[in-house]
Amino acid sequence: MTRTAEKINALVSEDSSMAAALEAIRDEADENGGEVEWADVRDDLTSGQWGRLIEKGVLVDGDEGFEIADREAFDEALDGDGDGGAGVPDVEVDEDTSWSQWDKTAALGSVLLMVGYWLESVRDTVGSTIDLVLGPLDTALPFYAVILSVALLTGLYSTLLQANLMNPEVIGKYQERMKAMQDKQSDIKERKEEAEERGASDAEIERLESELEKAREEQMEAMAENLGMFKEQFRPMVWIMLFTIPLFLWMYWKINVGGVGNSTVVMPIVGETTWRSGLVGPMQAWIVWYFLCSMGFTQLLRKSLNIDMSPTGA
Repeated sequence: MTRTAEKINALVSEDSSMAAALEAIRDEADENGGEVEWADVRDDLTSGQWGRLIEKGVLVDGDEGFEIADREAFDEALDGDGDGGAGVPDVEVDEDTSWSQWDKTAALGSVLLMVGYWLESVRDTVGSTIDLVLGPLDTALPFYAVILSVALLTGLYSTLLQANLMNPEVIGKYQERMKAMQDKQSDIKERKEEAEERGASDAEIERLESELEKAREEQMEAMAENLGMFKEQFRPMVWIMLFTIPLFLWMYWKINVGGVGNSTVVMPIVGETTWRSGLVGPMQAWIVWYFLCSMGFTQLLRKSLNIDMSPTGA
C-alpha cells in the first residue's frame, strides 16, 4: 500500500466522518478537472479536516487550487481495493475454522448412522444396543416421559456442544464483512445515480461504473471465502447428530418393534391419539412430541446457562 493510502486510512481511523469528506473532495475534483478549492467543499467538511488533508500531503498545490497528490492511491484507499480501506473495513476472518480429524470422524459416523433410517437391519441393531442402556428408563416411566427425558438429554449436550465448538465472533466477522460490501455497493450506486442526475462527465460515470463492478467482484470472491463460516456453523452439528441419531433410532425402534406404537396418549390440543398417528403431515405423534420437548428444553437451558449463540462482530 502506498504512503498516500496509508495516510488516508489513518485519517479515517482517527475521524470516521473523514470518509464522507474524502468522497466530497473526489466528486468535486472530478467535476473541476482534477482540482478542488476550499470554497467548493466547505459545506461537506470542516476546516480542520481540510487542513489535515493538506498537512498530510493528501492534497497538494495545483494550478488554481489543490489537487489529489496520488489519485490512484486515493481511490484505492477510499474504495477499499487494496489491503483495507475506507470503503470496506479490514476485518480479519482468517481464524482457524478447519476441522480436526475427530470432527471428520464424527461426520462420517453420523452419515453411517443415518443409513439406519432406511435399512431395517441397521435400525434394529442400533435400537437393541441402545435399549440395553435406556431399557430400564422405559420400564420405569411412561413413554411420553421417556421421550421427554431423551429430549432433555439431547437439548443439554446440543447446547454445550454449540457453546464449545462454535465461535459466534468468527461468524459475526464474516457477516460484518458481507454487510460492509453490500453497503459499499449501495453507496456507489447512489453516487452514480446522483452523478447521472446532475449531468456529470462521462469520465466520472465510467469511474463509478468501474468501482461498482470491482465491488461486485469483491463480493463474489468473499462469498467463495465464506465457506469457513459454514464450516464453523456445521461443526457442532456433526457431533450433535452423532449422539442424537442413535437415540432417535432407538425411539423409532421402540415405536415399531417394541410394541409402543399402538398405545394411546393424551397430547395437548390434539387430545387422545396413538404414537404412530400422523399429526403434522407425515410426522407421527412421537416425533412431534420429541421436537416440542427438545426445542423447549434447549431454550430453557440456554437461558439458565446464559449461553448466547447469536453472531457477534469483532
